[in-house]
Amino acid sequence: MSKDTTLIKDKEYWGERPLYRLHDARLEHVIIHTGESSIKESARIDAHQCTFDGKYVFWECNEFRVDHSTFMPGARSSLWYSQNVHMTDCQVDAPKMFRRMNGISIERCKFSDAQETLWDCKDVTIRNSRFDNADYLGMHTDNVLAENYHQEGNYAFQYSRGVTIRNSVLNSKGALWDSSDVTVEDSVINGEYLAWYSRNLRLIRCHITGEQPLCYCQNLYMEDCTMGDDAILAFEYSTLRASLLGHVPSIKNPTSGSITVGSVDELIIDSNQRKPADCQIVVNGKRIL
Repeated sequence: MSKDTTLIKDKEYWGERPLYRLHDARLEHVIIHTGESSIKESARIDAHQCTFDGKYVFWECNEFRVDHSTFMPGARSSLWYSQNVHMTDCQVDAPKMFRRMNGISIERCKFSDAQETLWDCKDVTIRNSRFDNADYLGMHTDNVLAENYHQEGNYAFQYSRGVTIRNSVLNSKGALWDSSDVTVEDSVINGEYLAWYSRNLRLIRCHITGEQPLCYCQNLYMEDCTMGDDAILAFEYSTLRASLLGHVPSIKNPTSGSITVGSVDELIIDSNQRKPADCQIVVNGKRIL
């Protein structure tokens, strides 16, 4: 802590804007009780082992760090319209965190109620963190790197661009809908209707479960991926290059490209297939279409 930094320690605050426009300060063991906008319009703040239970805590803030702290359920919507935040080793029990923000780093954090979190954000890094009850996480959020990340909640990263996910688990129906330029590596995605209407999605060494995955995709690329027994009716109206290991239960009406797979129970090519209708399919080394 520099000599120009104000130390605020072992204090409790209530009400509206108790620390409004605070600059160059370190908070230790501070409790923010019921109220609103407690640290709004502030900059260069470090918060260590603090507890937040009021709404709209860090709005319109710049350059702040929060570590080993707790956001109680009452602290909903605490981080909006801010930039350059580093959150480490925190417990977050409030929904709707991070909205319209740039420059977010989240590491070793647990979110127990992550509904509608990370909306309309840019330049986000997530490492070694877990998000539960996380419906609609990451909507319209761009330029994301997520590593060792676990999500329990549907509709992950819909309408997002430039997302990279590695070594992660997404239990998420409807994940990656209408997304662009997303890469997922060495991960598991469980949930039906995966990545419909996506563009330039790359799946590398991933395991996919859930019915009707990867339909209406443009320029889908899959390398050394596996599919669960419930991943039926895959690839309808998609253009793709897919190299799949093992078994796929069913493939329906891919539009163009190529699919290589060990075995398939059912290949559905009917009068509804869209032009150019020239997808090449190779099963166990033998071209069947």
